[in-house]
Amino acid sequence: MGKYITKRILISIPLMIAVVLVVFLMLQVLPGNPITVMMGEKANPAVIERVTEQMGLNDPVLVRFGRYLVDALQGDLGISYKLNRPIATLIGEAFPNTVKLAITAALVAWIIGIPAGIVSAIKKDTLLDRSLMGFSLVGISLPVFWAAMLMQFIFASTLGILPISGYSTWKHMIMPAFVLGWASSGTIARLTRSSLLGIMKNDYIRTARAKGIKESLVVIRHGLKNAMIPVVTMMAMQFASLLSGAVLTETVFGIGGIGVLMVSAVNTRDMPLLQGSVIFSTMIIILGNLVADILYSFLDPKIREQ
Repeated sequence: MGKYITKRILISIPLMIAVVLVVFLMLQVLPGNPITVMMGEKANPAVIERVTEQMGLNDPVLVRFGRYLVDALQGDLGISYKLNRPIATLIGEAFPNTVKLAITAALVAWIIGIPAGIVSAIKKDTLLDRSLMGFSLVGISLPVFWAAMLMQFIFASTLGILPISGYSTWKHMIMPAFVLGWASSGTIARLTRSSLLGIMKNDYIRTARAKGIKESLVVIRHGLKNAMIPVVTMMAMQFASLLSGAVLTETVFGIGGIGVLMVSAVNTRDMPLLQGSVIFSTMIIILGNLVADILYSFLDPKIREQ
């Protein structure tokens, strides 16, 4: 296990560096001078040129990338041109809101998705099965921003029982968590159902039934334990994606998280802030996939044997 985990970590390191390089190069080819954005359109061209030279923006791209990579490894992602604050500090202030949203949305997804998948597998091809899978399909297919605005109209504007935006109290968390969790719960429900149906066809399940064990115990003790292996992996990757910033949900509900930070950086053409936010979000996803691989190896004995 130690060798497997070490191997997965070593594989992730060059992937992270490659992601940083791609994001860095993509943002370098965008038109416009970042110093002009920082100082304003009416700034003296000579001053703009001098500041550009002082900040090393005229250096070759690879030199600037090497400098940025060394600073990033030390936790320095640069300074926001518009806000004139360290980007690491801005991300540190926004990330807790994204963490709260990710946790609440993940709990909603797991609480809805796993039981729905189990019941659908047990009641295969019944009206209940079709209803639950239809509900999950709507959650997957419905655009997040449309579901968010629909809930705002019903529960905030019309009924007035929930606040329309913000994220300061538990009431503020209900609509964003449900909107974001509903989309994830659909995937979990369908994966749980298909995985459990496949497991229930195995010989050891028939042997357990032949021994007279109750069907509920057969499903829980023998079927669900093995069926949850791919589901847990999916849950880990979904949680990592939620941590990377749910842009639409945060924007619609006015949650000051990583997603809103990236949207603000795009609107103000704050390239260092956008670059730092994107790289941070990508690192979260890569780390989430790494955790999912490690969890899979713990849950599946075949991986440990290999």
